[in-house]
Amino acid sequence: MSTELQATVDALVQKGKGILAADESGPTIAKRFKAIGVESTEENRRAWRSLILAAPGLGQYISGVILYEETLTQRSGEGEALAQLAARQGIVPGIKVDAGKIPLALAPGDEITQGLDGLAQRLDGYKQHGARFAKWRAVYNVSDVLPSRAAIEANAEALARYAAICQAQDVVPIVEPEVLIDGDHTLARCAEVTQAVLLEVFHALYRHRVALEHMLLKPSMVVPGKAHAQQAAPDEVAAETLRVLRRTVPAAVPGINFLSGGQSPAEATANLDAMNRMGAQPWHLSFSYGRALQDTAMQAWQGQPANERRAQDALQKRARLNAAASMGKYSASMESTD
Repeated sequence: MSTELQATVDALVQKGKGILAADESGPTIAKRFKAIGVESTEENRRAWRSLILAAPGLGQYISGVILYEETLTQRSGEGEALAQLAARQGIVPGIKVDAGKIPLALAPGDEITQGLDGLAQRLDGYKQHGARFAKWRAVYNVSDVLPSRAAIEANAEALARYAAICQAQDVVPIVEPEVLIDGDHTLARCAEVTQAVLLEVFHALYRHRVALEHMLLKPSMVVPGKAHAQQAAPDEVAAETLRVLRRTVPAAVPGINFLSGGQSPAEATANLDAMNRMGAQPWHLSFSYGRALQDTAMQAWQGQPANERRAQDALQKRARLNAAASMGKYSASMESTD
């Protein structure tokens, strides 16, 4: 057993803490910045990510942060490496390692994630900059016929190969199979697709001899498509999500850190809380949110240095509310308090 992998898992899986996803690609963060009237320059990206990693008290609620490759080599205004800035708060630095999605050949509407070539060598470099865990995202479009069997199998294979390469380098892999919220599919259709996806992912992980004790799962919650006429209450989301997870995810996996996947900040928090109110589960259930943690902070920031503390306070609040949800101690009334 790798003591290095175990130490990283122990640091990430802590009661009352979750993972901050700050690994937006260039096009994605440009879109987020455009919404607040900020140009996506290298300096503005550095300023934003330095601001959030320096948020006072963030380490009380955040155990790890997923960084984009650019961020891993950036420094704060005071000259401190951003990865070290996180580590100083007790937040484990991690790194997004996939190279994005492309259409899956001969499978219209399906996509595949690329980036396996040279991954071991890249991981070695990332480790030298302080990264101790990694993340790879696969995406699944949902309709009556999507995802195809080919897409489910191909993405599971890529996720498993990535995870095996990570563990060989003593890097903890976060395995992220995202069933997309886009579309008008029902809650039942999302559950059906999620179950098929997770079953295939864990079959592939087993084939590639990935140690389940030394990985984390970052799945989407079981929710209806955002265009569906009937949205689900937190109790429904929690019940369906847990039903699927119990059918597919081995108890050896230490932690499940959900992605928010387009849910509003309050929705993502309420749904996580509902799951943690349903009694003990085989795994630690927490969060690994990006937009659902950062949006209110980014709105407060608006690219203005004078707004930095307001933005940090907004981020700290959302982290605190999600930490409460990870223990089943959140209530909607907490949204209106400082």
